Amino acid sequence: MTINEKDVAALVKAVLDEMSKGQPQVARPACSSQKEIPKTARVAMLTALEKYEIKEFPMPEVGDGDILVKVEGCGICGTDAHEFKRDPFGLIPVALGHEGTGEIVKMGKNVKKDSAGKDLHVGDKVVTCMIFKDNPDITMFDLNKQNVGGADVYGLLPDDDIHLNGWFADYILIREGSTVFNVSDLDLYSRILIEPAAVLVHAVERAKTTGILRFNSRVAVQGCGPIGLICIAVLRTMGIENIVAIDGNAQRLEFANEMGATKSVNFQDYKGIDALAGAVADRFDGHLADFAFQCTGSPVAHSNIYKFIRNGGGLCELGFFINGGDATINPHFDICAKEITTVGSWVYTLRDYATTFDFLKRAKGIGLPLEKLITDTFPLEEINEAHQKNLAMTGLKIAIINK
Repeated sequence: MTINEKDVAALVKAVLDEMSKGQPQVARPACSSQKEIPKTARVAMLTALEKYEIKEFPMPEVGDGDILVKVEGCGICGTDAHEFKRDPFGLIPVALGHEGTGEIVKMGKNVKKDSAGKDLHVGDKVVTCMIFKDNPDITMFDLNKQNVGGADVYGLLPDDDIHLNGWFADYILIREGSTVFNVSDLDLYSRILIEPAAVLVHAVERAKTTGILRFNSRVAVQGCGPIGLICIAVLRTMGIENIVAIDGNAQRLEFANEMGATKSVNFQDYKGIDALAGAVADRFDGHLADFAFQCTGSPVAHSNIYKFIRNGGGLCELGFFINGGDATINPHFDICAKEITTVGSWVYTLRDYATTFDFLKRAKGIGLPLEKLITDTFPLEEINEAHQKNLAMTGLKIAIINK
């Protein structure tokens, strides 16, 4: 059979027309997810000390300004551990989990962009930061004017008739007035690490306000749990190369080296603060630190760290996210005589949160294995075991992953 040019043109047009008809479904594969949204959602509800129960609740209505997210994963934070063990905030019963991320499966008609002005669509991967209150000092580009420590966050909300208030769940309802960021360009583990990483981005920004932290600074980081390890990674991505890690766990000190520390000190090997301070100075070739980050929740550790810092040096204290007790220092010897400049750091600003996305990309770009921070994962139904693993401190970052 002979096919002329008109026949070829008609055939091509028919094929292109057929392809274009199917494009909306291809471009937005998650639209079909709206049809697959179940009528109920599971939530890991903390109902008593050290006791989660998997509850099932009706799927709530999605308002015009709301976003329904299918949860993919959420890290277990130290705050979750405190709530699990002691309920210091008096929230029980509560749906915890604030280091979460997931995929948009349904949006209200008024939702167009995220909190940084980036387009939002069904199928995008997102994280939340906070729920806005009537406070003019908390804005997207507040230039570190105020942290968001006093704001509401998902995972630390009192239970209500919606119930889908935390990331330890199958779904979470992000309500109008919340901050939400499109982070589809980050992998799952990076997205789970956004919230804790923002804590350290903020801490380093606070440290920089002293004018002491520079490229060639000798920096001591005390405490090599997830917070201290990410602190080392943030410093390393900034180009600071002379970093000494201090901890009592040999495995964590080894991981500190992978995060960018050049040397380490295991405090278990030394008796007395003078011997420990001498060991820190030895790692800096006989010098004390120009700047130090205190990343533990131990009052004793806070008391000790002043001894690691040179005259005229700086300190950022960020380890006390809850009241960990009083620390004993000598104001004359520890602060006045040495003229140490001290800053406190707690949580982050919205600007720090957005900056964290670039930090995670930069860390990966220079080969820091941040994904190795997540050492253990558990399904939602094993959340009690996951928290016990976290309390045992036999891993680093523990995460709940939904398959």
